Amino acid sequence: MTRCSLVSATWWQPPGSSIGTSRTLTVVTNDVLTPDLDPARLSALKARVAELLPALRQDLETLTRIPSVSLAAFDQTQVEASAQAVASLLRAEGLAVEIVREGGQPAVIGHLDGPEGAPTVMLYAHHDVQPPGAESEWDSAPFEPTERDGRIYARGIADDKAGVLAHIAALRAHSGGLPVGVTVFVEGEEEIGSDSLGAILERHGEKLRADTIVLADSANWAVGEPALTTTLRGMVRVVLTVRTLDHGIHSGMFGGVVPDAITALIRMIATLHDAEGNVAVAGLRSGVASDLDYPEMRLREESGLLDGVSLIGSGSILTRMWTKPSITTIGIDAPSVATSSNTLVPQAAAKISMRIAPDENPHEAYALLVSHLRASTPWGVEVGIVSDDEGSGFCADANGPVYDQARAAFADAWGVPPVDVGIGGSIPFVAAFAEKFPDAAILVTGVEDPDTRAHGANESLHLGEFGRVCLAEAVLLERLGMLRS
Repeated sequence: MTRCSLVSATWWQPPGSSIGTSRTLTVVTNDVLTPDLDPARLSALKARVAELLPALRQDLETLTRIPSVSLAAFDQTQVEASAQAVASLLRAEGLAVEIVREGGQPAVIGHLDGPEGAPTVMLYAHHDVQPPGAESEWDSAPFEPTERDGRIYARGIADDKAGVLAHIAALRAHSGGLPVGVTVFVEGEEEIGSDSLGAILERHGEKLRADTIVLADSANWAVGEPALTTTLRGMVRVVLTVRTLDHGIHSGMFGGVVPDAITALIRMIATLHDAEGNVAVAGLRSGVASDLDYPEMRLREESGLLDGVSLIGSGSILTRMWTKPSITTIGIDAPSVATSSNTLVPQAAAKISMRIAPDENPHEAYALLVSHLRASTPWGVEVGIVSDDEGSGFCADANGPVYDQARAAFADAWGVPPVDVGIGGSIPFVAAFAEKFPDAAILVTGVEDPDTRAHGANESLHLGEFGRVCLAEAVLLERLGMLRS
């Protein structure tokens, strides 16, 4: 694997042209000029998408009202209903559609041929959503889309049903005259790990094969500032269990001689970071993120970091968030404060989530983590370490004509050029697509912004950004159609 770094695109604007208006924009990447889009065609697409937006919003809200939580504890007939609704939307645009199941939740595949010699573009999104959590934490009902101050609030409205409707928008904008062949793949279990994606790619891979893959499940840099995601961290998650006794005993009678499991567990977790908060597991890779302006004040505002709480780690903020490893304890099994007693606890467990550099091998990272934990075991306590999940990161070669056209399409839609960003979270399905289709150019895009709060209460979609995403994808298809073989 190669090391990853993020480099912003270089742009040249002809004298007298105006960003944000109909103009000719030429992108220079590695001294290769992209074909120019006819300004009249761009104006027509802008008008068409603007005309479509009210109906697209209505369809988005209808789809979002289906509580398609893919977690097994929820009503799975709703996930089926969501798949059927997506299939209906695609059929209405003339696609040949099938719903596939490979031991998991239903996924939707649709296809429509383009002109002879035109490239094929695969458009990915997912129709399953996260659980809503406590309804008391929402300012409006989680599955009833509600507009406030230019944003629509609902579970799944941004992650990722707006991604589904962005694909529909691009199809409608080109209704009756697609400039490329299009395959739409809308997965039904992304929020629970995409366990059957491998089987889907194995059995239906030829239906999904494309020259360009657009994965609409990421975020933009800020409202009004588009981004292409070019790196994603990988992930390793383990459950660490510590045992010291075969039964609980009185802490007053035996404390000071016999170790309890919670204390031993805490000591092991504490070794995972150094004094600055850097990950202390030896041998893990790190990368360097692009030099975008991301001040500490913005981080504090977007994360909700409390006053007086210091940042952890070393290096630039974006490097720490995007390309260096991080470790978080995301759950602990131990008696609660409310139910605790004066007892030396015999067993305790923790779930540990480790994000790894985009080019790190997750199997090797898992072995390094296990080795560190076993070497850090205090007092001879019994330790069990079980792999809970893992996924590869992603590092795009963000050069060439497809990326040039994508950057130009984003500039057409937003009026400013996009930046290349990394995402500190993990989207393992991206690596799965890259492995299955090594010759395809992969574009990771999305509708989210820093205020979206995906997975949390009051998830929302910025309506202005949604319109720009829809336009960008419609323009992207037009521009990719100019790359005829």
